[in-house]
Amino acid sequence: MSYQRWQPAQPGSRSMLASDAARERAVEILSGAYAEGRLGMEEYEERVGRAYQARTYGDLDAVTGDIPRRLPPAFAPAVPTGTNSKAVAALICGVGGLFVGLSAVPAIVLGHMARREIRRTGEQGDGMAVGGLVLGYVVTAGLLAIGALAVVALAVFAHQDVSPATTP
Repeated sequence: MSYQRWQPAQPGSRSMLASDAARERAVEILSGAYAEGRLGMEEYEERVGRAYQARTYGDLDAVTGDIPRRLPPAFAPAVPTGTNSKAVAALICGVGGLFVGLSAVPAIVLGHMARREIRRTGEQGDGMAVGGLVLGYVVTAGLLAIGALAVVALAVFAHQDVSPATTP
């Protein structure tokens, strides 16, 4: 379990004016205590009212001081679960694109999806996602360059004079 609770900025700063964020944090603590069955409905409502009217950190401590300092699971921050699977797939497709070519486009798509998820969830694997993106873009650019050269070569070949040589 995560042990979190608002804390005054400095020891002995109970007389410091509380912020709106500190009041909201105190209400979250009270909500967790109510959800766990530590507070009855009437007491919960009374304490929430006092929390919103609190002027100092000392006032907030009086409202939440007897509640254990652990954060209920519903309020605990999620722990990253490992490496993002889309990042792994992006790198695999990027490397495969060097040999096959067609898997470069999925490497790009998966790489962007993985980076978005990694920013949101905090998972590992950003380097793999970037690697897949780089390989995907490089292989795609190479294939486009080869295709453009092929079109130019065909155009040049088509415009050459291919009439049979006439001898006098």
